[in-house]
Amino acid sequence: MPTETEQIELSDDELREITGYAADCARRVLAVFEQELPADTRPREAIDGAAAFAAGERRTTALRQSAWAAYKAAKEAESPAVAAAAWSASHAAAAAFLHPKASPHQVKHIVGAAAHAARAEELVAGDDPRAAAETLEWARRHAPAAVGAVLGRLPAAPSGDGRVGEFSRDLDAALRA
Repeated sequence: MPTETEQIELSDDELREITGYAADCARRVLAVFEQELPADTRPREAIDGAAAFAAGERRTTALRQSAWAAYKAAKEAESPAVAAAAWSASHAAAAAFLHPKASPHQVKHIVGAAAHAARAEELVAGDDPRAAAETLEWARRHAPAAVGAVLGRLPAAPSGDGRVGEFSRDLDAALRA
């Protein structure tokens, strides 16, 4: 396993596949955000920007800014489920900025959108862990080969981050298996 100061291989195609996957994961819970805040387009713009990058558009400052805007929407949300949906969108756009660095933090760029989507689903279901399990299973089944390949070049997901961190570690382990 490489150390945190080492670089890993990361092709543009892999980065696009990972970002597209993250956008798909976040899109699953976008309605959670939009039902509560229909006029706030920040999470949708982040997801759409991530999907556009995955489809071949350039990685731009606007995409990075959309990730930060969705992050801000999450911080402003009053409902934890709405916040989790916005976090998922933020992570989708941020996936395009995965660094070829052997750091456990980089794992969050790969599985963060799915982990936050699972938390949003769990909260919407009244903290029912079955809802999160279904979302994580969907994320495992829909992950393109690039997701597992790049995770295999990184250290395991870091400890901490509460329930979302638990989901990140579970999904990371499942995608490496």
